[in-house]
Amino acid sequence: MPPDTIPDPWASFLAEIDAGAHGEIEMHCLGGFVVTVLYGLARPTADVDVLVIAPRGESERLISLAGKGSALQRKYGLYLDLVTVTTVPEHYEQRLTEMFSGAFKHLRLLAFDPYDLALSKLERNIQRDRDDVKHLARTVPLNLDILRERYEKELRSYLALPEREDLTLRLWIEAITEDSKRSGS
Repeated sequence: MPPDTIPDPWASFLAEIDAGAHGEIEMHCLGGFVVTVLYGLARPTADVDVLVIAPRGESERLISLAGKGSALQRKYGLYLDLVTVTTVPEHYEQRLTEMFSGAFKHLRLLAFDPYDLALSKLERNIQRDRDDVKHLARTVPLNLDILRERYEKELRSYLALPEREDLTLRLWIEAITEDSKRSGS
């Protein structure tokens, strides 16, 4: 799917958020929404994980409009989720990519780049996160040296348990390498 095509029900859900916006709103998107809609992974997700909603004063209003338990969630089965517990690489903002440019009057959906997106999943490290990272590694494809370098320079010093995440990253890289060998990439 081309990245400028918004599949439904996402298109309708986001159009209603756009219609309810008071001026330009920028959302820094990560998580399953970005992996599925931008990078084509076929897995269910019902939320748009957002790290930042700007201007900041719009966060509460938009979450009320489209967050968990909202009328829009009941209508579309989708919701906005303001992510409050994740560690992301320093300077990620400089690498954001606009999704669906010009599709909305007020909304600007900015996606994490694939390396920052992968690293944002490192601490939680559940099976879905590992599957998302493997998918990114196959489809982007991820350069493992860049992934490792960005981890070392922009993320590691902010982690609560860096030694644990060192191991997690090492295991991810081994799994990606094995997956690549199996698929002949």
